[in-house]
Amino acid sequence: MKECLELFLTFAKVGVMTFGGGMAMLPILQREVVENKGWATDEELTDYFAIGQCTPGIIAVNTATFIGQKRKGLGGIVATLGIVFPSLIIITLLAGLITSFSHLEWVQNAFAGIRVCVCVLIFNATLKLWQGAVKDVWGALIFAAVLAASLLTDLSPVLFVLA
Repeated sequence: MKECLELFLTFAKVGVMTFGGGMAMLPILQREVVENKGWATDEELTDYFAIGQCTPGIIAVNTATFIGQKRKGLGGIVATLGIVFPSLIIITLLAGLITSFSHLEWVQNAFAGIRVCVCVLIFNATLKLWQGAVKDVWGALIFAAVLAASLLTDLSPVLFVLA
């Protein structure tokens, strides 16, 4: 029970960072799961991100499910509930307020600032993933090929992972 509570609280802490969606949660997931808790390595987390990107749903929720399952059988359900619970509460509270205040200039400026912060968080997560995944010239070449193919074609990310 104690481990399930720890899973729930850890992923609820990640879930509070809902601004920017699942991709914005990735650096927080990396810090909590790898650095603070030691529940996964950087390589495992990179694999979870890749699989989470290819499966239906939000990447952070899928990753939480994988990590929770790895930690403790039903932990996948507990971790998933933990990561979505704060979003449900925040969205419920903000839904009524946001329409009333969205026309205010300071609210629009706050959301513009949040968007910039989310971009920086995603860039930071990309750099950390790069350091863990690209270890030699072949890794850099594969990265360049997949990046070019993903930018120039409409191929599914699943095909890149399978390749």
